[in-house]
Amino acid sequence: MMDYGMGWGMGWGWLGMTLFWLIPLLVVIVLAAVAVKYLFSGSARSTTGSHEDRNRALEVLEERYARGEINREEYLQKRDDLKRR
Repeated sequence: MMDYGMGWGMGWGWLGMTLFWLIPLLVVIVLAAVAVKYLFSGSARSTTGSHEDRNRALEVLEERYARGEINREEYLQKRDDLKRR
């Protein structure tokens, strides 16, 4: 039987070519998805800092109210503003 110079593995035809290009394409897609997930999880971690900042701001506001630097109306207004953010 003659192989017409195609060599080993050339008999796979369209299936072989599809797998040859599909597997690297899937690897690239998975790597891109992992990169996007990493980038967005990094930004989620930075919002934790703003939550801590908000808690610290509420503590300072409560201290100012306790010392009498601000009145009750001002305290309630600023507290509501901080909790909305």
